[in-house]
Amino acid sequence: MRYLNRNTSDDPTPSYGSSGTPGSGNGAGPGFRIRPLGRQDIDEVAAVEARVFDSPWSPGMFALELAKPGSFALAAVRSDRIIGYLFMSRYDDAWHLMNVAVAPGSRRAGVATTLIATALGEVGDRLPITLEVRPSNPAAIELYENLGFRGVAVRRGYYPNDGEDALIMWRGDPSRAGVPLEALQGAGT
Repeated sequence: MRYLNRNTSDDPTPSYGSSGTPGSGNGAGPGFRIRPLGRQDIDEVAAVEARVFDSPWSPGMFALELAKPGSFALAAVRSDRIIGYLFMSRYDDAWHLMNVAVAPGSRRAGVATTLIATALGEVGDRLPITLEVRPSNPAAIELYENLGFRGVAVRRGYYPNDGEDALIMWRGDPSRAGVPLEALQGAGT
C-alpha cells in the first residue's frame, strides 16, 4: 500500500485539521493525523467502538481483521488519542469497507471523510469498493454518496441486534467484482 509504506520523512503520516485537508492541523483548530492502526491500538479502538455502536465489534473481531491478508486499518489521532478508525479488507476482486467510526466528541470535523478518502487513495480505482450501512443513518449515507458510493440493494435483516436491513453501497462497478447489477437489483431495493 502506498500510504502504509510511505518513507518520505521522519513522520510519514500527514496531519489533518478539522477541514480534513492535508496540512491544516497546524494549530488552526482541532487538528488530527491519519496513521496505520496496529494490534497495540485494539483496546483503544474497542473503547471507541463501544461508545459508537449498539452492537460493537469485540477486541477479537478487530484482531482478526488486522490479521487477515489483504486487510488494513487506519487511525485518526489527536493528541496521541484515537478519535476514529477504519478497517478495509480485500475480497477477490473488490474491497470492502468493513468498519468506520468516529468518537462522539470528534464528529462533524472531517474525521470520517478523511479516513475514507485516505483509504480510497490507498486502494485506488482499479477495484470496486462495497459497504453496508443502516438506512436509518442518513448522515452516513450522505457521506458515502459524497465520496462516490451509490446504493444498489438492500440486505434484509442484516444487523443482528435489531434486525434492521442494510443498504448495500458500491463505489465503482460491482460487475467488475463478479456481482451482476441484475442480481443486486433483485435483492430488495
